[in-house]
Amino acid sequence: MNITQHTDYALRLLIYLGACPERRVTIKEVAERFAISRSHLMKVVTELVGSGFVDGARGKGGGLRLARPPEQIGLGEVVRQMEPGFELVECFGAHSQCLLNAGCRLKGALSDALQAFLASLDGVTLADLIAPRTSLRHTLGMIELVPQTAR
Repeated sequence: MNITQHTDYALRLLIYLGACPERRVTIKEVAERFAISRSHLMKVVTELVGSGFVDGARGKGGGLRLARPPEQIGLGEVVRQMEPGFELVECFGAHSQCLLNAGCRLKGALSDALQAFLASLDGVTLADLIAPRTSLRHTLGMIELVPQTAR
């Protein structure tokens, strides 16, 4: 199972926003940090805003932030929203021409696997991905880790 680049960018953006809840983030900032296309990221943002995952504001002081707490953003929900479809094989589509369609057990096995994949994602929230924030912020180059002083 592969997710599209569109969904990959959506997940990266949500993680980035979750790493810095204290401020709004620009599309330019995220595009530069991940070295991804600004125009593609803008399409992702439009869908995330329309789906209620992200709050976007234009103009001076504008930018992006999470529209709801990270604990309320499930990965399964995001993937289902962002993916255009889940046709793992041709016979999943409406116009299947496969000769095996009538008695094929492969379709059922693949459907079960897809449901297990999505169920696994349903058990993970954005909050699970961004904890601990300090380590994530360091990974994203947002802050330097300060070593603990010896006592």
